[in-house]
Amino acid sequence: MRTMLHRETTAETDILDLTPEVGRFVAQSGVQEGWALLFVPGSTAALTTLEFESGAVRDLERAVERLAPRDAEYEHNLRWHDGNGYSHVRAALLGPSLSVPIVGGELATGTWQQIVLCDFDNKPRNRRILLEIHATASAE
Repeated sequence: MRTMLHRETTAETDILDLTPEVGRFVAQSGVQEGWALLFVPGSTAALTTLEFESGAVRDLERAVERLAPRDAEYEHNLRWHDGNGYSHVRAALLGPSLSVPIVGGELATGTWQQIVLCDFDNKPRNRRILLEIHATASAE
């Protein structure tokens, strides 16, 4: 079972909670055991998990700024002059995909663990996130 999620983002580092929508799609799928696979096309966004509360979100924003500062010199910027070299590096560090187990018909995330989209680009985007639900073959 497959769907496409959509999110509008800004020209800043956006960290958006996808968990409720993913959870609803898992429930609609009827899959009891398996996994949810998410993938964001593009090289300036990533997927990860995080406790989605303002402190942890801000901590992640600051951490990626330390790892790949917006104002550093990037070869990408020198070649393409688009100013988003930092966003490519940030996205590469986190990665474009995420796999979450489904157990008992629900996402097997921790109590304070949410699925988040991180958009690092320097201009607004209409992000698409491919979501596929896969059932584990029965062991019976």
